[in-house]
Amino acid sequence: MPADEVIVPLTRRPAPRDTLARPMRDLRISVMDRCNFRCPYCMPRETFHEQYRFLGSHERLSFDEIVRLTRLFVQLGVRKLRLTGGEPLLRAGLPELIGDLTALPGVQDVALTTNGMLLARYAEELKAAGLHRVTVSLDSLDEAVFARMSGGFGGVAQVLEGIEHARRAELTPIKVNAVIQRGLNDHTALDLVERFRGTGVVVRFIEYMDVGNRNHWSSELVLPSAELAARIAARWPLVPVEPAYRGEVAARYAFADGHGEVGFISSVSQPFCGDCARARLSSDGVMYTCLFANHGASLRDALRGGASDDALLEMIRAIWLKRADRYSELRASLSPEAHGERKVEMFYIGG
Repeated sequence: MPADEVIVPLTRRPAPRDTLARPMRDLRISVMDRCNFRCPYCMPRETFHEQYRFLGSHERLSFDEIVRLTRLFVQLGVRKLRLTGGEPLLRAGLPELIGDLTALPGVQDVALTTNGMLLARYAEELKAAGLHRVTVSLDSLDEAVFARMSGGFGGVAQVLEGIEHARRAELTPIKVNAVIQRGLNDHTALDLVERFRGTGVVVRFIEYMDVGNRNHWSSELVLPSAELAARIAARWPLVPVEPAYRGEVAARYAFADGHGEVGFISSVSQPFCGDCARARLSSDGVMYTCLFANHGASLRDALRGGASDDALLEMIRAIWLKRADRYSELRASLSPEAHGERKVEMFYIGG
């Protein structure tokens, strides 16, 4: 090697930016592909029945493997982690993983998305392990509507109990995510606002998206956020709030009377691809660069094949550098054939 040639370790190289100059700041880690709900827009019951084959325990990444890969993502710029599923609280020993992840140098925030059914049982333990905050999926307070949207599993009272336990454990700020479908639960949206206004819990409404291949999505079922915001503002006047950081997915509005805020995630009507800094890791170790991706790259196979940390870093870096995803921005202009391309299922990589 020439005397003046210096090899710069991968960990000291600048964080990668994709083809649209977007950095990688957030990593969503699916720890479990199974769920105790059968929401029609995610895991419809007719497909995910009792005979459906989910991943075996040997196919999922171990906690040690998750921590090793996450450490590498952090070296490439990731600062925020979110644990998802399926339902992540079905993964045995999850607080142990949370403890290891929160201890990684460079990690600034670790959050969890859950349907809330098991949250009352685990909230204190999750907090003790170092979890910062939780997001709870709750599409309606109406029992009949809730049953339709959960596939007939669980109940509103159990989810509300989970939220209360999370509040007591100070897993805050708590956010409640509601997927809104026109004609199904949009008439109950204001009930959610009324229930949580002034409690410190932030309700965020998500436009119904064409994620995966089985939810029979149609644009006619989408209630644009602007329309829903107008309904809410007619009852409780709203004031726009500046984003807390670049790339924040929810447009935020404060109640004019000071009783908290509400958010809108508008992937269909107001795409935010241009600021998306999220990478996704499935429970079996496949890296995806978009919620609407139709392919990914297996880090598990490379890891279990004996790849070094430097080799894995280079693999992750190369994937991100080639990233050009902006499906939501292109949705309206895509051909029917493109819309028909098989996409990864949401339960598999988290929302």
